[in-house]
Amino acid sequence: MITLCKACGTSYETKGSYPDNCNICEDERQYIPSTGQKWIDFNALCASHTNTWKQHDNALFSIRTVPDFAINQRAFILRTPEGNILWDCIATLDDATKMLISSIGGLKAIAISHPHYYTTMQDWAEEFSAPIYLHANDSKWVMRDSPWINFWEGDTFALTRDVHVIRLGGHFAGGCVLHWARDEGVVLSADIIQVTPGAHAVSFMWSYPNLLPLPATTVSDIIQRLDRVKFKRLYGAFEGKDITENADDIVRCSGKKYISCLG
Repeated sequence: MITLCKACGTSYETKGSYPDNCNICEDERQYIPSTGQKWIDFNALCASHTNTWKQHDNALFSIRTVPDFAINQRAFILRTPEGNILWDCIATLDDATKMLISSIGGLKAIAISHPHYYTTMQDWAEEFSAPIYLHANDSKWVMRDSPWINFWEGDTFALTRDVHVIRLGGHFAGGCVLHWARDEGVVLSADIIQVTPGAHAVSFMWSYPNLLPLPATTVSDIIQRLDRVKFKRLYGAFEGKDITENADDIVRCSGKKYISCLG
């Protein structure tokens, strides 16, 4: 039986009873709710929740679960000439989502920014026969094994000629963003880089729920790594967290402001 943590959406394989704890929530980058750890079966989640879609341009779509579940992040589908890519993952994989993705050609690959968004990646991979690519630095946070999981090392990994995953670190040692070299460049940042309210700035944290910042040296390194790629649009982990113009300048200026505030 597949069981999910209600606080973070991570899936576990269980036999007869729920897990005693969620390893992801016990880490300081997440949290155990004050009411305690609670669980839901995968089939029950798919019966009570569904996914909504949003089109950002003719080749970029986001998917989000409604009503809100767990961390409430969104996933993205990139439609490339070499096949469709799922960036990040959400827990709900209902019949409508399966049909819609199959109708646009399925998935070529799945890549995920960091462990908070692993959720039910194993089920998505099996459904669409799509390999999952995760950074090796975060391998210990995989709570369910799968033959579809592939770990990569280093700082960049090519999914297609125009789509690369870039390790930035920070929030997690293997924390990654996706760079798509189309138009003037697109970055899908998850919350490795967090778009702030108003979508006019970004910020960087080691733990968002516990408000623990990153050191200045780490943020400086993140900015330097992103200086090597061209991008004008940036889409964050959550609905409405979109920067559609001058994203590269905004990230650079926000990094300098962050470092300045740390003194």
